[in-house]
Amino acid sequence: MKQLTHKNIYFASDFHLGVPDHSSSLERERLIVAWLESIKSTTAELFLMGDLFDFWFEYKTVVPKGYVRLLGKLAEFTDAGIPVHVFRGNHDIWAFDYLHKEVGVQLYRKPVIRTFNNKHFFLAHGDGLGPGDTGYKLLKKLFEFKANQFLFKWLHPDIGTRMGLYFSHKSRIANVAREQKAETRVPAEDEMLYHFCQQKLKEGNNINYFIFGHRHIPLNYPLNAASRLIILGDWVSNFSYAVFDGESLDLKFFKSNPA
Repeated sequence: MKQLTHKNIYFASDFHLGVPDHSSSLERERLIVAWLESIKSTTAELFLMGDLFDFWFEYKTVVPKGYVRLLGKLAEFTDAGIPVHVFRGNHDIWAFDYLHKEVGVQLYRKPVIRTFNNKHFFLAHGDGLGPGDTGYKLLKKLFEFKANQFLFKWLHPDIGTRMGLYFSHKSRIANVAREQKAETRVPAEDEMLYHFCQQKLKEGNNINYFIFGHRHIPLNYPLNAASRLIILGDWVSNFSYAVFDGESLDLKFFKSNPA
């Protein structure tokens, strides 16, 4: 358990760098870097909860081009001794050891429980959790199957990366970014993650904050008197993040939604 002093813990998710096109992605990357610079002096730890990139695949000696501003800024954090935790999402599931070795971040794929100032945090990207969505859960297993990753590595990087970028540019997230519209909000009780959290609480898990990305909807919702569901939104249209100051957790916005 870590005790905070005068610094905060920050959480953000779903940058989806790479869509809908290079110029708008670069503009969004600069905005993210400006946010990181603005919080650097007050950060105890930084949690990035997945889908930093809309497509990412690491070959043994090759990684996707670009994103140098973000990677450089994260390296500034780790070089300064600020822990940076990165959860692999469903779009950057094929991040292996490059980000750890070169940038110094800690990588996760499975949910993690952490405790700060006697508050318990359940942390995960959020994909594949909760009831339903069986089609995606099957697809997720295919993506995580090591034999499939091995076979994809045999594609020339130019071919593999072009394939990944092609499909990412056709994705729902790319369309949202292109139109600069926020995701459609549904009632919190209809969210699969809401039902996932309620089940965890029924099982006796003492969690104060369930924090997820993935759904692209900014949400700070009570589960009971002691627990809250936090969905971090995104940096495609919401530019949202959460901050824990040692006593309470708030969902904030770095930039207003242009729509």
